[in-house]
Amino acid sequence: MSEEQTLALPPLKSIGGQELKQLFAASLVWLERHCAYINSLNVFPVPDGDSGTNMLMTMQAAMKEVNSSPEHSASAIGAALAHGALLGARGNSGVILSQIIRGFTRAIESKEQITARDFSLGMIEASKTAYKGVVKPVEGTILTVAREAADASVIAAAQSDDLRVVLAQTVDAARAAVVKTPTLLPVLKEAGVVDAGGQGLLVVLEGALKYLNGEPMDALAEGEGAHNLEMISREEGWGYDIQFHIRGQQLDVDAIRAQISAMGESALIVGDDSLVKVHVHAPNPGEIVRYGAEQGALVNVIIENMQEQYIDFMAGQTSRPPVKAEDVPGIFTVVVAPGAGIARVFESMGAGAVITGGQTKNPSIEEILSAINSAKSNDVLVLPNNKNIILAAEQAKQHAQKNVAVVPTKTVPQGIAALVAFNFQNDLETNAKGMLRAAEKVDTLEITTATRSVTLDGVPVKEGQVIGIVNGKLMSAGDDRDELTLRLLKEIDAAKKEIVTIYFGDKVQPAEANAFANRVQTELSSLQVEVVRGEQPHYHFIISVE
Repeated sequence: MSEEQTLALPPLKSIGGQELKQLFAASLVWLERHCAYINSLNVFPVPDGDSGTNMLMTMQAAMKEVNSSPEHSASAIGAALAHGALLGARGNSGVILSQIIRGFTRAIESKEQITARDFSLGMIEASKTAYKGVVKPVEGTILTVAREAADASVIAAAQSDDLRVVLAQTVDAARAAVVKTPTLLPVLKEAGVVDAGGQGLLVVLEGALKYLNGEPMDALAEGEGAHNLEMISREEGWGYDIQFHIRGQQLDVDAIRAQISAMGESALIVGDDSLVKVHVHAPNPGEIVRYGAEQGALVNVIIENMQEQYIDFMAGQTSRPPVKAEDVPGIFTVVVAPGAGIARVFESMGAGAVITGGQTKNPSIEEILSAINSAKSNDVLVLPNNKNIILAAEQAKQHAQKNVAVVPTKTVPQGIAALVAFNFQNDLETNAKGMLRAAEKVDTLEITTATRSVTLDGVPVKEGQVIGIVNGKLMSAGDDRDELTLRLLKEIDAAKKEIVTIYFGDKVQPAEANAFANRVQTELSSLQVEVVRGEQPHYHFIISVE
């Protein structure tokens, strides 16, 4: 509906709690209709923590809270929206949207009815709250769209007391701001897209306007708007999953690693001369456990049948709670892992809770907060292991009743390096600083398949090509996965490092991963190469170079 058509409608001076509820419900429907398009605006042509999906799940959580509330005033509906959005927020875009909702509803917390002026004040508070929630605000994002929409609402409210007119002008300003985002953020211009979060906010406002204008918001057809958020598959388990710690004196980590690696598959052995952490897959756990016992005292021994793990995992994939492991004495660690194999690596290293999540499935603030609250200790370390989860972790920290430190790890290899650097004798703050330093020394290579054609960072990419990302930057595209990966390892001078660990994904066969590892070992002979079944979706390889 055009602004002229909006002006032809009878003036709408105010709305109450039930209208506010229906307004947000309409926004949710409109957002669901546009979710796939918003997801397609990812700058990187990879399966990502999609903005549309994250904003949709945040709005769904907000409406779920509202629908369970018996209250009807605008302020009560607003409070329920804010609470639900905060706990359900996922990814950076979802967290920022939750802050926008929180700011807006704070401005109406004492209102029975909302006028045009109240709406404009709410938009201003929404923008301010969103900016405060981001450590380093960047223009050309959802923040810019929120601010310019808020400014327009104030000007409109000064000229009209008609809510429809004010919201229509707010939507127009948001639309103009979205179009402008590529001029403010060069990476958007290069990728040929507008900001996904900003587009999502525009869609939310459009849905609200459609409700106020009485435009039809048809119910979604069965299955429409549904999204496969898990996208999980993997082959059957292999043998046994064996984990234990060896305590002793003058332990030879290299010798233990060599011996155990020869006995099994996907071995990960780390530690020092007094404590070695072992995680390996093998058809016969007995000989590995016996060997470990010959080296020192065994503690935290866990032996699990991987086929049974697989069955349990698949049975619970729709809603999977954090996995519990042994508490770290004094300090509890919460980590996010994108695959069952990577989760087991973190568990073997002493993580207290492992939340399944990562690309395309960012855990909510509530999930992170629940894992924090499960700790027996008052001190908790959180490793997000994904740049899209850091903000949610920080928000969870603010609402926790414990002492929490978030180590802003952006990748799985950073998270593993950070956990290796954990020192039982240090306090929370000292550990967090030391773990961050360790994380920053690791190079991360991520190998995946492009989901669309784009030119980014000067690299032309065709949909379906294999692409290589180094420390978050798109570096290369090609048709041969192994050739591209090996070339990138050489380009970052991996031969000058010590260890390369290849975590292979759920669509990569163990034989493929081992063959590639052997090739890396042959061409970069100075390196120690390890292979771990990561089971992460979307990414063929996640590679740590340290």
